[in-house]
Amino acid sequence: QAEEELREACARQALQLEEMGRRERLLRAELGRAKEQLGSFKAQVMRVCSPAAAGVAGKAVTEQQVIEKVRQLSDENHQSHEREKGLQEELSSRISKEKEVSANVEVFRKSLQELQ
Repeated sequence: QAEEELREACARQALQLEEMGRRERLLRAELGRAKEQLGSFKAQVMRVCSPAAAGVAGKAVTEQQVIEKVRQLSDENHQSHEREKGLQEELSSRISKEKEVSANVEVFRKSLQELQ
């Protein structure tokens, strides 16, 4: 009986090892695809940012220059969003004031009509 239990345990471990191997192969394949995607993305960024990052046509661009340019663009995008948010708030405030003034003008107009 102990021998049978040992065989079953070995069989379970063999199945677990096979499953772990299968998972490892899947992970390696996914890692390979991710590396390819990253390489493709990096190449696209280099093509897009190259002239802007170099500042001078014809110069080789380093990855660090591209990274800095992407950071700069990201910061500018964030600042634009913040400015847009501020302008939206200002616009909402002005609309509220305009409605209040219109209501006051209407009250004033009615009062004038009553006086006449």
